[in-house]
Amino acid sequence: MSETVLVLVEAVNEYLPLLEGSGFTLIRAPSKAERAAAIAQHADTITAVLTRGPLGFYAEEMAALPHLRIICVIGAGYEHVDLAAARDRGITVTNGAGANASSVADHAMALLLALVRDIPQADASVRRGEWRKLSRPTLAGKRMGILGLGAVGLAIAQRGALGFNMSVSYHSRRRREGVGYHYCASVLELAAASDYLIIATPGGADTRHAIDKAVLDALGPEGFIVNIARASVINTADLLTALQHHHIAGAALDVFDDEPEVPDELRALNNVVLTPHVAGLSPEASEGTVSLVNQNLLAFFAGQPVLTPVPYTP
Repeated sequence: MSETVLVLVEAVNEYLPLLEGSGFTLIRAPSKAERAAAIAQHADTITAVLTRGPLGFYAEEMAALPHLRIICVIGAGYEHVDLAAARDRGITVTNGAGANASSVADHAMALLLALVRDIPQADASVRRGEWRKLSRPTLAGKRMGILGLGAVGLAIAQRGALGFNMSVSYHSRRRREGVGYHYCASVLELAAASDYLIIATPGGADTRHAIDKAVLDALGPEGFIVNIARASVINTADLLTALQHHHIAGAALDVFDDEPEVPDELRALNNVVLTPHVAGLSPEASEGTVSLVNQNLLAFFAGQPVLTPVPYTP
């Protein structure tokens, strides 16, 4: 009998046949209503779940699926997967760490360039028949700070250092061995050492509002911030105040607190660049992500170690 996977994501639909080609039966349930209905109707057959960090998977849902054995998360973040409940039920959790790193890093650099060089405003001025010319900073030789030096953060660092001759500093839970970038002991220290601050850390309670007024003040009026990670890492109210009063020079955001809703105050600003959570979307990243899920599922159901396990925390 084939294993049955409850699929809660839809961004990778084009590549889901990879799973079907390996013999997995898929139940697609991307909406809340479909999700609840699928859990109720197929509780006796679902053995795996495919989700992503913001969608998560919760204790009551696990309890409703007596044969659930593995939860696969696309992307690195798994902030809304109840790891304690999974541990208690002996459910393995995997993530997609590294699968979309190149796509996210490319988008981070594109946002940084668009923001610092004022590309959206310049484009709009030409379309209005104006010829608005402003002197804007360069990236070359500037100080890049990265919060979170995982696969994505490391890919961003390489682009900044090798592509733009930027000096790179970072902060993460622990110093990363084997890299030559400068380690900062705190987020505040990192902001003070940065002209351009890139957020690439996972979401969750440990990083919630790691970027607040004090950090933004340390970044300063000539500093720019880019977030391609999770909106929860930045205190949005503090960010809005900093942008409105020019305590920082600008922000580029691919993630928001209540997606797809974006605060009117944010959309009204001309020192921001906004994209609809698309940093990890590319044909290459989507295929790589589903391929990694496929490998994890095949390994797990063959009784072998999964490739990218999420460690349970006490």
